[in-house]
Amino acid sequence: MSVDITPQQAWQRLADGNERFVEGTSSHPNQDAPRRAALVNTQHPFAVIFGCSDSRLAAEIIFDVGLGDVFVVRTAGQVIDDAVLGSLEYSIDQLSVPLIVILGHDSCGAVTATRDSVETGTMPAGFIRDLVERITPSVLTARRNGVDDVNGMVEEHVKQTAGRLVESSRVIGKAVEAGRADVVGVTYRLADGRAEVVSRL
Repeated sequence: MSVDITPQQAWQRLADGNERFVEGTSSHPNQDAPRRAALVNTQHPFAVIFGCSDSRLAAEIIFDVGLGDVFVVRTAGQVIDDAVLGSLEYSIDQLSVPLIVILGHDSCGAVTATRDSVETGTMPAGFIRDLVERITPSVLTARRNGVDDVNGMVEEHVKQTAGRLVESSRVIGKAVEAGRADVVGVTYRLADGRAEVVSRL
């Protein structure tokens, strides 16, 4: 049976779970053997979370959800590439998920590396360079707007990523345009565990 909820209801469910996590009253739903058995041949997640790979940003924990509740895609600095777009399109087109959450966090190492690269003019070696190149437009936009701190740049990167998703993917763009899905940008505070909305499309 599919989950038939609006994007707003999906976000509220995540926000309620995050509030429980912040307060230390997590209920750890949908993590038992019957739930596992029920999901063997099907899944109907109510949201997709595209977040940073940082080990402190475990989506199911900070939003207090369980098996089958959220479809999660993670890359360092929540950087978009073809695999990410394909994964997100699958969640929208095949799983009919009504909400995409872009999840960034303060003190992000990938954004910090990008800021340092922009300031020094020195690019990192290896494939970290690819991450930095993809985050650079967000850092430059933040600097043009007078934002120099990493956390402010993270917020700008979350907003830019949300916009880029809709521009890059016809599948996602059409779903948003039709009101079947929404994209919400969220930043997470490591110290208190709170996830806050910074953009909505």
